[in-house]
Amino acid sequence: MITYKKIAELAARFISKPKVLKFGFNLSPMYRRTSAKVVYISEDFLKIQIKLPFSYKNANYVNTIFGGSMFSAVDPFPMTQLMNLIGDDYVVWDKAAEIFFRRPAKEDLYADFIYSIEELEEIKKKAKELNEFEIVKITKLTNKDKSIVYCEVHKKVYIANKAFFKEKQKARINKKAK
Repeated sequence: MITYKKIAELAARFISKPKVLKFGFNLSPMYRRTSAKVVYISEDFLKIQIKLPFSYKNANYVNTIFGGSMFSAVDPFPMTQLMNLIGDDYVVWDKAAEIFFRRPAKEDLYADFIYSIEELEEIKKKAKELNEFEIVKITKLTNKDKSIVYCEVHKKVYIANKAFFKEKQKARINKKAK
């Protein structure tokens, strides 16, 4: 089975990886159905911006943006972005999420996903020291000028040293076999 990651790796041979992911997300059925769009991915992957337009496709019973649309619009990015930033020596998984609605949204929403170089260095350092740990990334869905926060999504992301993770999986399989 061909995965999105394999398709992205193949396409990155011909165009830049940020462009591949931007167009990939915007064309993939799983993300298109959120009605959100990736509007920007920096060349270094440290920043991703999305727009969730208010439309009949995501309006709820009381004519505001459906909370599920807000959540699904931001869901894939903390994990996917981090995977592309720290590389294949690590395992990265979504672990949990919480959404906090601040006010009903009747306008287009925007979100930024940002990792700093210092944050990435700290993640790699912790993975080396602890083998596995979790971080929480907070994303705010705001109006265009970022003056109003409509909701916050807190994503718990699991990170592990890949060699450690494989050994942990192997031990788990051996334990089940006994």
